[in-house]
Amino acid sequence: MFAGVPLVRLAFDRENGGSIVQVADVRISLPGEVVLNSILPPVNGAESPVQPWRLRRAELIGIFAFWTFAAVLTAANRLLDPRFPGQQPILTSLPVAIAFFESLIWAILTPFVFWLTSRYSIERPGARVPRIAMLIAAGFVISVLVDTVGAAFRMYVLDFPFRRAGGVSPILSVTRLWFVNDLITYVGVMAAGFARDFFVRNREREKETVHLHAHAAQLQAQLAEARLEALRMQLNPHFLFNTLHAVSALVERDPRGVRRMIARLSELLRYTLTQDKEQMIPVEKEMDFLRRYLEIMEIRFQGTLEVEISPEPEVLDALVPNLILQPLVENAVKHGVAAKVGPSRIEVGARREGDKLVLTVRDDGPGVPEEVKPGSGLGLRNVQARLAELYGDDWSLTFHSAEGGGLIAEVKLPFHTSSDLHAELVEQVAEPAYGR
Repeated sequence: MFAGVPLVRLAFDRENGGSIVQVADVRISLPGEVVLNSILPPVNGAESPVQPWRLRRAELIGIFAFWTFAAVLTAANRLLDPRFPGQQPILTSLPVAIAFFESLIWAILTPFVFWLTSRYSIERPGARVPRIAMLIAAGFVISVLVDTVGAAFRMYVLDFPFRRAGGVSPILSVTRLWFVNDLITYVGVMAAGFARDFFVRNREREKETVHLHAHAAQLQAQLAEARLEALRMQLNPHFLFNTLHAVSALVERDPRGVRRMIARLSELLRYTLTQDKEQMIPVEKEMDFLRRYLEIMEIRFQGTLEVEISPEPEVLDALVPNLILQPLVENAVKHGVAAKVGPSRIEVGARREGDKLVLTVRDDGPGVPEEVKPGSGLGLRNVQARLAELYGDDWSLTFHSAEGGGLIAEVKLPFHTSSDLHAELVEQVAEPAYGR
């Protein structure tokens, strides 16, 4: 039907784990019909990619609270036995001060370790060995530094009774493996940093996915709207040409009737223009349009055409595609009324069957010969294309012989009213995105 192919260019940030940072130059082209261009803003509404290492205020407060709690536990443990192995009892204030000082150092270093785990994330594409080596080297340096600073604080600030042989020295901290406990603490902090980095990146990817799906849905809706508008614009000249042809058939035989037909046609065109922007209209409006159209046909056939339009009251507010029945009625006039000698009849109805709306157009003509396939004309192909765009596979258009002669065209489509669609829209907006 249409050969338009969407083209989407995505900009990726390799330094940020391959995250999509911008969707640009989205172009949908319907050759000879419609061209839509759209430039989408960067994901997350920012010009720069997300930086997972930046900590929010709540995270900083959480880090401080965690290390404060760890200091309280450590101090309580040391107060229960205020001795170092092999040492005499010491003042109770010393282990408390040491525990809080050590925790303060790690509270200060934790954001830096988190930055390292984000900067050298193992999730990023490329070689991982250099990044792992960098993290190990950083852990070694940090552990030695923490051990050395802690020892200096105990010896020179608190005048701690227990002193290390050889004094405070980073070299002694390494050779005698005094830094190992701090290295274990570093590994724990690094693991927490990896977990946080994974969580932040995964959350940003979910946001990007929601953002892209929202824009894809918007573009898909624009594409469907453009196709429907193109189909409807295709139908209007076809309808006008056929109506003018019916008027021209009476120019010489019935000039008075022609004037009446032209008056009716002007009303019909005015009505069509007022409804031009609406893709979906209530059944009541569609039937009103058909009455105006069939008034012109009644004048054309000079009293031999009888029309009955009888939709059930409960379906008058159901929504149908604008001008969806006109090609079916025109088909009934062409193959039913015009092909029959003498009085003829056209019946248009609408009813509800469960969750389906059933629209019927019946004539009492000779029917369609088996060698002629119904729906092969431009108007009926247009109807099928519009129904496919609007409802996917959830519709049907069938033709079958009527009892007593003639043909019945039957359209089945989902039953919806404007209030139903509004309720569904409200429900969709109220639901969290993607079930979250």
